[in-house]
Amino acid sequence: MMKTFGFFWIFILSLFSVNSIADDITEFDYPFLLGNWYWFSNQQDGIESEGEKYRAMHVMFKSDYQFAMRLLRVDGKVEQWAGNYDIDDTNITFISPNEDEQMHSYLLNYNRFVLDGAHFTKLAPEHLAGNWRTKKISGQDVADNIAEFALSLRPDFLFSAEISNQAGKTKEHRGVYYLEDDQIVLLYEDGQQDNQFVLNGNNTLTLSNEHFGMEAVLRRE
Repeated sequence: MMKTFGFFWIFILSLFSVNSIADDITEFDYPFLLGNWYWFSNQQDGIESEGEKYRAMHVMFKSDYQFAMRLLRVDGKVEQWAGNYDIDDTNITFISPNEDEQMHSYLLNYNRFVLDGAHFTKLAPEHLAGNWRTKKISGQDVADNIAEFALSLRPDFLFSAEISNQAGKTKEHRGVYYLEDDQIVLLYEDGQQDNQFVLNGNNTLTLSNEHFGMEAVLRRE
């Protein structure tokens, strides 16, 4: 049984395998930058910049070095622009058509982005955060070995995952996750794994990994 369980972990924990095949998002040098970031003024009258007062700002970064930005002014008007960006460990430069390049200093972790002193918070897709538990798992040598798989995705981009076999043996991984479009990457101490995900309504999450021929359908608890 222990031998079976060992193989089970090698295969099923492809969901968390250090030997996963990297693709574009996992090869991106600044993966925590990806996603949707929001800043909100803590002052009723907004924050002034270059003669305008702003109440909120949204910026989206993609792994192809494209960005899109929207700024909400106090008067209700929205300014927006898009373009390319360059980034190194200390500065990010926004490059837009017919605009001067803008270089800004920044700090970054998995869920916080500080741009010239302005603190941004990353938001996950609606309904993704929560506690999920398997309804169905399919794939070679999977269904006969797994008893249960539970995944907790927190809105602050921390995750924990626990998987159990038929003998009641369990193993847990904890770490952070990042995503782009329909791809989610679970990053933990011993490695990382990328999967495709689909949210079906509010209460069903499907994870799939074509490299390992696995699909897991999870229900929200």
